[in-house]
Amino acid sequence: MRFEAHLEQTQGHVQCLETIFESLKESPKGKKCVAMEGLVKEGTEVTEEDFEGSVSEATLINYEIAAYGTVCESAKVLEETKHASFLERTLEEEMQTDEKLTKLAKEINAQANQARPPKELDEAQTGRRTPKRGASLSR
Repeated sequence: MRFEAHLEQTQGHVQCLETIFESLKESPKGKKCVAMEGLVKEGTEVTEEDFEGSVSEATLINYEIAAYGTVCESAKVLEETKHASFLERTLEEEMQTDEKLTKLAKEINAQANQARPPKELDEAQTGRRTPKRGASLSR
């Protein structure tokens, strides 16, 4: 699954979140998240190297999961059951996307490992170790 397909799903999530904010008479605008901005920048830099885009996608999905998990629990504490229900569905969708990206990362790693020359040959020819490249997901 590519991030573009997830974008359409996310646009639906945004609309529902805006509805939740309206019903609470709150603004969805908040402080700029420097940490998230840094993650997006780092993900872009990594993607521009020789990694597959799934690495940065997986990082962003994991942050979405954490965010939805947190606001879902907040909605439950505030007894906003309708909102909590939506947020739980959204959290499940994000977790399904994470599972798909994890599967993709395993495939990418297997392909990268098969395409890599043997360690001894690589070191002997260049006199240095070649960094290992592949998709890395923290789980």
